[in-house]
Amino acid sequence: MDKTSLLKIISEKLSEKIQTLQTLIEETRTSNNDTKSSMGDKYETGREMLQQEINNLQIQLNGFSSSLNILKNINPVPHQSIGLGSLVETEKGKFFISVSLGEVSLDGEKIFVISTESPLAKAMHGKKAGETLIVNDVTQTLKNIW
Repeated sequence: MDKTSLLKIISEKLSEKIQTLQTLIEETRTSNNDTKSSMGDKYETGREMLQQEINNLQIQLNGFSSSLNILKNINPVPHQSIGLGSLVETEKGKFFISVSLGEVSLDGEKIFVISTESPLAKAMHGKKAGETLIVNDVTQTLKNIW
């Protein structure tokens, strides 16, 4: 399993999300500037709502930027025990422990990209191939670790 290719795919997805958010923030700022007028207080509420939207988008942007920084620090070497940067195969699927992104596809295979803070990643932490774990009353056996 090629973790370098997987890291590249995840980085590209995060970069796309960052670019989209930056565009949305800029468009919302422009819209906020357009609402400035001499009409009075009734437009102040609309401008405040736009500012809150900008703040929410900025929080998302900061989260994706942090995720991209975490990803840059992952060394794609094989792992013996599970931790940050581990690619894990169980009978339920393949999981890449890095950042919260969801499902990606590599060479036609589905891989779930999960954060180290997820319950599954926490249950897997430190385990080795052949061991079992239980999450939400579901038992999984760790088949391979890369």
